[in-house]
Amino acid sequence: MTSIAGGVASRSNDATGSLVVGISGFKHSAAVALCHSGALASVCQQERLTRVRGAGVERGGFPGAALEAVLEAVGRAQSDIAEVVVAEPGLRSAWPEGVRELDHHRAHAGTAFLTSPFEEAAVVVSDNHSVPGVTVWRGRGSELTSVDVEWRGPSFASIYSRLTTLLGYAPRSESIVEGLARLQANPDSGRATELITYRDGTLCLAPEFDEYVENVRDADVREISLVAGSVQCRLGDLIVGFCRDVARSTGETNLCLGGGLFYNTYINSAVRQASIFRQVHIPVNPGNGGVAAGCALIREYERGAPRDQPRVASPFLGPEYTNEQIKKVLDNCKLRYGWVDDSQLIGLTAEALTRGEFVAWFRDGMEWGRRALGNRSIFANPSAPFALENLNRFLKHRPAYRMYGLVVRDEDLERFFDGPACSPYMECEFTMRETAPFGPVQPPGTRRLQVQTVGSECEPLRQLLAEFGQRSGVPVLVNTSLNSFQEPIVCSPRDAVRVFFGNGIDVLFIGNFVVRK
Repeated sequence: MTSIAGGVASRSNDATGSLVVGISGFKHSAAVALCHSGALASVCQQERLTRVRGAGVERGGFPGAALEAVLEAVGRAQSDIAEVVVAEPGLRSAWPEGVRELDHHRAHAGTAFLTSPFEEAAVVVSDNHSVPGVTVWRGRGSELTSVDVEWRGPSFASIYSRLTTLLGYAPRSESIVEGLARLQANPDSGRATELITYRDGTLCLAPEFDEYVENVRDADVREISLVAGSVQCRLGDLIVGFCRDVARSTGETNLCLGGGLFYNTYINSAVRQASIFRQVHIPVNPGNGGVAAGCALIREYERGAPRDQPRVASPFLGPEYTNEQIKKVLDNCKLRYGWVDDSQLIGLTAEALTRGEFVAWFRDGMEWGRRALGNRSIFANPSAPFALENLNRFLKHRPAYRMYGLVVRDEDLERFFDGPACSPYMECEFTMRETAPFGPVQPPGTRRLQVQTVGSECEPLRQLLAEFGQRSGVPVLVNTSLNSFQEPIVCSPRDAVRVFFGNGIDVLFIGNFVVRK
């Protein structure tokens, strides 16, 4: 049973003993993670509470709103914190005492390995924030040890970021470039093969690379997408080659990936489909916002935490709210609303989607990764007329070429898509077997897109997909984040109400309440 602590529903209020807290994101994507009894208990990014996308922390400060949220989730106070663990020098002054600092890549590796199902694995980390920008680790039980890999040159991640800025996009806009690259139905490495090379631990970027990219900076979308696709494809090939080297040098059969590079769904899919490793795990938040989890988990196990907790971390460890709390917000906003039980909610949602309406779901714990996975989501019918135009123009205010991820049950994946065996965090992309069912939600000529696969861990979403499939014949939905233009995913009921009335969503299911305009 949940209890109310402040404004957030507590998952448990009988916690005992001292707590370990991880903090990350000095410059951007600040987050706090809390471990209790050997498991990751709560994670929250500062941006979800301040409503400023990518929010970091002030020098000498710390993400106080996120810290309060994770403590409330377990019914504890700051006085119960035994240690604070960080992985960035700028955060050492964020806490008055008891601060432990980890190597940044070690923390990334901890997030990747210690949230995986593996007892043994190799771990590859690539980001923009460390030298060297690529490291390899070996995970055994709860231990991580560095693997001696000589690395020279830029990191894979820094080349992708360079591509992004050369094309004229703001820092940390790599997802836009990834979307442009996806417009190419059959990407090949093109000239990028000559400009980016890797051999024996050395990654080289030719001087002509900048000119190659900048030549299309002011070109049309097609030319930009050709260059973006060329570079992305080349990086994917080289990363696969590097992973082969890692497999040979470590002898491991499982692989974990950490660092912001592995938000990229094309690269993740390339590594998984190469079949170098038996299994490949990408955490729900491999980037800077996920480092807090690695910090907390590494120290929790160092302190001798028991290993009797489930290893794989839930993607829904953010703040959650009771129906009582939601009702107070709805009443305070003087809204008219109805009450539905869980079975009615599924049927009414499927009915609205069949009519082509945009439906928002707000339920249970918030996602602590970058992507909405069903608890803070907007769903749409991918076969509805003008679906893509309505999503881009009226809902998300995006360019016409931007596309959206789809969600499907595990057992229905191969019926509609070719690609990796699973993608529970929408971390991979797939090729459509047939474009007809999804034509209204795809830019002309495209065949690849992000897909989330849903297993038994998310039963309400499975039920919705099954019900919608019975009505429409295609048990697949568009799943995009519940947010406003240039804002992060919503966190609180008040955020959800504001977003609902500020854009083109037709109906909001929030807890067991239904709100229409």
